[in-house]
Amino acid sequence: MPIIRNPILPGFNPDPSICRVDEDFYIATSTFEWFPGVQIHHSRDLVNWHLLTHALGEKRLLDLQGVPSSGGIWAPALSWHDGLFYLCYTVVHQHEAATKDTPNFLITSASIHGPWSVPVYINSSGFDPSLFHDDDGRKYWLNMIWDHRPEHHPFYGIMKQEMNPVSFELIGQPKLIFKGTEIGLTEGPHIYKKDGLYYLLTAEGGTEYDHAVTLARSSHINGPYEVHPHNPVLTSKGDETLRLQKAGHASLVETQGGEWYLPHLCGRPLPETRRCNLGRETAIQKMEWRDDGWLYVAGGGNSPKEDVESPVLKPHPWPKLPSRLPFTSPHFATPRGPSSTIVASEKKLTLYGSESLESCFPKSLLARRLTHHNLTATTKLSCKPSSFQQMAGITAYYNNRLFHHLYLSHDETIGNCLHIHTCDDGASKFPLDTSPVPVNCKELFLRIAFKESALQFSWSTDGERFSLIGPPLDASILSDDYGKHLDFTGTFVGMTSVDMSGMKNPAEFYFLEFLT
Repeated sequence: MPIIRNPILPGFNPDPSICRVDEDFYIATSTFEWFPGVQIHHSRDLVNWHLLTHALGEKRLLDLQGVPSSGGIWAPALSWHDGLFYLCYTVVHQHEAATKDTPNFLITSASIHGPWSVPVYINSSGFDPSLFHDDDGRKYWLNMIWDHRPEHHPFYGIMKQEMNPVSFELIGQPKLIFKGTEIGLTEGPHIYKKDGLYYLLTAEGGTEYDHAVTLARSSHINGPYEVHPHNPVLTSKGDETLRLQKAGHASLVETQGGEWYLPHLCGRPLPETRRCNLGRETAIQKMEWRDDGWLYVAGGGNSPKEDVESPVLKPHPWPKLPSRLPFTSPHFATPRGPSSTIVASEKKLTLYGSESLESCFPKSLLARRLTHHNLTATTKLSCKPSSFQQMAGITAYYNNRLFHHLYLSHDETIGNCLHIHTCDDGASKFPLDTSPVPVNCKELFLRIAFKESALQFSWSTDGERFSLIGPPLDASILSDDYGKHLDFTGTFVGMTSVDMSGMKNPAEFYFLEFLT
């Protein structure tokens, strides 16, 4: 029998929400400030997954201009009922102040491929919304409540409110149904009904190394909810030997064969560090219902396992991803897009220079998620900068405060030349100092080599013989775990074009190759 190897969705894929439609399993994950919004992966055996589509792939559905880094789309919840997909999500406008601005929306579609309906605004009382479809036809909206008041715990609890199944308007008054456990930081609610009982699954402990999955149940949707006798159901807390850390924020699915699985968030720290530059990823655990009516990790314990017994389903592998993907592939994304300065065909990408990598508005940056600690990324570039304000190149990019950037620019004294710009928690550094490398050719090959916590840039004129440029850089800073801000994404490798003169100088790219 095949084994599920965790994580099933490597790289930046947090807050998994799973649903099954007949033989098809779909997982939606958070995308924060990256566009298109809400990645949706597909599987038919829970072993093999591939990126199928994005739910929020049109400007009419999502506008991320100006959202802060790690704002945007938080914790989408995907469900299917009576022939429709339902997707709940938050668009976070700010999250680092005492208050939070968290408008919640709902969209629907008859097909996972869309088209999706115009977003319906629901409420703004907190984040992590989900929708529960009860077996009597009634629908209930859930989200955590944010409390900004001094001397109050900001995670106030889980709210439930009935929803009109046709108009999607909320009905009656909101009801606080769960205040959480002593673990605290209660969020990410999902309700499941089994054997006449309502099971409330939540995330607790914060999304870092104390993260956990909590389960409670009640005979009535309004509670009171009894907490699992051996809570938390899943956590990595307290065991630094586990390769899968940060286990939490989960959802549940039952296979067509009656087996139960729990996709959950996790992180894989770089060796000898507590930094996860791949971001928060998705793993999955096999679960079992025991005679006491509670859910447990199959095989005992409550720690995440790297190798998990697969369900009794026909294996369904997908074609292996090539090292070079078409620029129109769903694996490419841009921060706060879409951007009119990005023109992509399958074999060529044109980036018209726009705002800097520090900007919180759309920019000419098209990128893929970093999925391995050891990986080499190479691109081929053609560009004719005529000013030091024009820059095109390759970047290891976490957000507008954390990145390493190798780029071709122009100096009025030496002509075209290569520079490196590092942004370390908002502080700019230029490792080449006043010694940029002169370049006199029409085309360049630029490369980033990741070797665990180290990152090395290099360049070539023929794509065969590469010369190192600059010192080894710290790849570990490109993580949630570094710096003074609340960040939640992961490292991307991308192609860039910046033109701070406003002249939109173009740069052409011919491939982005990932080799592991």
